[in-house]
Amino acid sequence: MSRKLRMGMVGGGQGAFIGGVHRIAAGIDGQIELVCGALHIDPEIAILSGQDLYLNPGRIYKTYHEMFEKESKLSAEERMDFVSIVTPNHVHFEPTKLALENGFHVVCEKPMSFSLDEALQLQKLVKETGLTFALTHTYTGYPMVKQAREMCTSGTFGKVRKIVVEYPQGWLSTPLEQTGQQQATWRTDPKRSGKAGSVGDIGTHAENLAETITGLKISELSADVSTFVENRLLDDDANVLLRFDSGAKGVLHCSQICAGEENAIKIKAY
Repeated sequence: MSRKLRMGMVGGGQGAFIGGVHRIAAGIDGQIELVCGALHIDPEIAILSGQDLYLNPGRIYKTYHEMFEKESKLSAEERMDFVSIVTPNHVHFEPTKLALENGFHVVCEKPMSFSLDEALQLQKLVKETGLTFALTHTYTGYPMVKQAREMCTSGTFGKVRKIVVEYPQGWLSTPLEQTGQQQATWRTDPKRSGKAGSVGDIGTHAENLAETITGLKISELSADVSTFVENRLLDDDANVLLRFDSGAKGVLHCSQICAGEENAIKIKAY
C-alpha cells in the first residue's frame, strides 16, 4: 500500500464504545487513518468529539449529510476513501445509502439495516455502484479467532461434531432503560433496536463466531426466547438448539440478565 486509507466515521461520539473499537481496529496495522467524521446526533457534541480526536476543524461535520456532500467535492487525493458507520441500528440504512450514492465504500457495524427491504435496497445499490460494503462483527478480528478458524477448517481437529457457544451479559438484569441510561434506552426500544433484543445485540456475535470458526452454516434451529425483566419490550435471554449443514449439532445461549457477567463470550468446537 503506497499510502494510508482515509476513513470517515458516522456516529461513535464521546464515550461511544463501538466507535472506539473501530478506531482502534483501523489503526492496528497503521494503514488507515481517521480524517473526518459526523460523530454525534447533537451538533455541539459532534464538534467536541471531533476536537477530542484532533481532526481538522474543517472536516468535523455536524451531520452525515453535510459530510458526504462536502467530502464528495474534495479531490481524490484528499477526500475520505471509505466511511465507518457506528450508529444505533435504526440509523444504518440512510448514511450507508448516501455514502454509496456519493461514491464512498462503506464499513458498517452489524446489523446491515433495520429491515429486509432496506437490506435488499443496499444490495442493489452495491451491485450498481461496484463499491465495497463490509459488515463488521467485532470478535472476528481477534487473532485467536483467526487461529481457531484455521485449526477447524484445516482439519486439525478432524470433523467438527458439536459446537457450544455462549454470550452472557448482566448489565440489563434490572430495568436500566427506565433510568434514562442511553445505551439501555435504545437497545431495548424496538423502534431503534429492531425486532430482537439480546438475540440481535449479542446472540448474533455468538452465531457469527460459530459459523466463522468452524466454516459450517446453521441449517435449522429451535429457540426458546424470553423476556425476564417486567415491562421490557424486547427479549433479554435466549436458548437455541442448532443443526449445521454438515450434520454437526450445537447449542447457543445469549443473555443480558446473567447478573455478574460482563462480556463472557465463549465457544467450544468438538
